[in-house]
Amino acid sequence: MTTSSSKWNVTDIPDQTGRTAVVTGANSGLGIATVEALAGAGAHVVLAVRDVKRGEAAAAGVRGSVEVRRLDLADLASVREFAAGWQGGLDLQINNAGVMNIPEAATKDGFEMQFGTNHLGHFALTNLLLPHITDRVVTVSSGAHKMPGSPRIHFDNLNLTGEYAPMTAYSQSKLANLLFTLELQRRLAESGSSVRALAAHPGYAATNLQSHDGSALRRALMRVGNRFMAQDSRAGALPTLYATVQDLPGASYVGPDGLGEMRGAPTLVGRSRAASDPATARRLWTVSEELTGVAFPQPASVPA
Repeated sequence: MTTSSSKWNVTDIPDQTGRTAVVTGANSGLGIATVEALAGAGAHVVLAVRDVKRGEAAAAGVRGSVEVRRLDLADLASVREFAAGWQGGLDLQINNAGVMNIPEAATKDGFEMQFGTNHLGHFALTNLLLPHITDRVVTVSSGAHKMPGSPRIHFDNLNLTGEYAPMTAYSQSKLANLLFTLELQRRLAESGSSVRALAAHPGYAATNLQSHDGSALRRALMRVGNRFMAQDSRAGALPTLYATVQDLPGASYVGPDGLGEMRGAPTLVGRSRAASDPATARRLWTVSEELTGVAFPQPASVPA
């Protein structure tokens, strides 16, 4: 197992020929950088995107085997339709799509948009596709899961009704990503599956994500930060790619190795105490099943 990766980059990705990957939110930023790297290594990559035209425009610039399929994570009917249309095996599922610090909004199913998109949409998609998945699920979280103020899962008010704050909602959703990974790995291991669940975060990467912030002041600050402090999307995608192709234990969390995990080469990193609580992870899983109507299935790698 490789854990030291001070100079690891896309040229270290093993040959992916014959493997299939799904990348959500793949038409820009970290998503398209992930697609480019995997397709460049020989994988067939499906860009799962809400806007098919934008996805096709992005895919046109990728060298390798790619295709575009529609997926709106803020609409469980779209998630079900995407999963129902899948045939054959799926080696890699990369839960990359997300929204960040947006003004208060709701998904088509009535969930707070950040929790509904970043967590519940990916929760449903993963469980619906799991009978096809043969290698691993990688979910993109964020250092925001341990921001000051002790981010937590607001089980008594998941939609944050009457107390909504963009950063609170985002932190909750990114904490949920890590708890989801923790409990998914536990269930996979318990079922005897060889499929692994891992998580990653990009550090501070300049993407379109910051431009939708609900605060004009934060948007202005992020424009400056994106220009002078952030790493680019290809560097930001390295932790995701490392988690996707390296031989790491299930439930591993990968991020940059630089100061404050803001930038640098990918390596194993720590997470908050709240993100490591198995009881909270199980509770969140149960609630997520109730909200989405989707439960843990028999994984593909479990012998009949």
